[in-house]
Amino acid sequence: MSLSEQLIAWRRELHQHPELSNQEFQTTGRITRWLQQGDIRLLPLPLKTGVVAEIGHGEPLIALRADIDALPIDEAVDHPWRSRQPGVMHACGHDLHTAVMLGVAHRLRQQESQLPGRVRILFQPAEETFNGAQQLIDAGALDGVQAIFGMHNAPDLPLGTLRTRGGAFYANVDRFVIRIHGKGAHAARPHEGIDSIVTGSHIVTALQTLPSRVFSSLESVVLSVTRFTAGNSWNVLPQSVELEGTVRTHNSAIREAMPHKMRQLIGSIAAGFGAEAELEWIAGPPALVNTPGWADFALELAQAQGFRTERGTPQMGGEDFAFYLHQVPGAFVSIGSASQFGLHHPGFDPDEGVIASAVEYFTQLAPRALDIVASA
Repeated sequence: MSLSEQLIAWRRELHQHPELSNQEFQTTGRITRWLQQGDIRLLPLPLKTGVVAEIGHGEPLIALRADIDALPIDEAVDHPWRSRQPGVMHACGHDLHTAVMLGVAHRLRQQESQLPGRVRILFQPAEETFNGAQQLIDAGALDGVQAIFGMHNAPDLPLGTLRTRGGAFYANVDRFVIRIHGKGAHAARPHEGIDSIVTGSHIVTALQTLPSRVFSSLESVVLSVTRFTAGNSWNVLPQSVELEGTVRTHNSAIREAMPHKMRQLIGSIAAGFGAEAELEWIAGPPALVNTPGWADFALELAQAQGFRTERGTPQMGGEDFAFYLHQVPGAFVSIGSASQFGLHHPGFDPDEGVIASAVEYFTQLAPRALDIVASA
């Protein structure tokens, strides 16, 4: 069996046995076994799940990263290798990413004596819950790393296409919960209560003025309320309401200001109705900001390899690879996987041809990046 065939077989095995964030125990075992079959050095880091491998010797040191977790989704694709875990699916292609970096590890191991330094490969858990990158950083996986690179498959792009950009590429991902406390009452006598639903409805509408009126219209800001939970009876005004949603932007100053602006707004609206409102802010990963020079390098290398390249526009999705780029320079790229359905969809079905081309890309990227770091 050729390496390309082996990688597809490994990807399909991972696809059949997906595991959710921070539960990737069998996945970790499989990756460990497949790396050990190639006599690839593993670092003894204090990780519950995930694996860190290293190839080469001496300095400099760069890193590559793959994410390994799956999503709580029932798969709708009827392949022989479809998920065997009810309600869990690799609907974001992390099985593809893992197969790619396994292939890169095996290829680099074959040319280890020619490598001008070390390449550390991070098989990271818990990207979907946005805490896996920080786990690896805390465990020391980034210690000594001078540049880092990663990828995500892009179902909207055809095979053979690579997209990236210098500067902000993905947005930050912050979550909020708003709890509104009124006074319950009979629906026929609303004047005897404080209507938390009416209060919450005004808050939902007013929140949309923050991106459009408080911050510059030239900035990329999205505020979405995605859940409105209230009551359990048709003729009772509920005591409380809970809203939930997300804020995305590429501007760190707007991100920092947003919780204060939201508290001002919801507090004043709630007070106007005689209610009370509180905001819980759950910070996620910051904006993913590529180092311009490394992004240019990534595009030039892709073009030299025959990829169709695109200098992308900022995306409002998030990626916890951003945590790494806040520590060391590097670049994150999107590589076309040509799926009819997009990420996080039960019908997501990427073309496995992306694996071979991405393996070749990162196998060439690693030694060239080492040369650039060494000469800097």
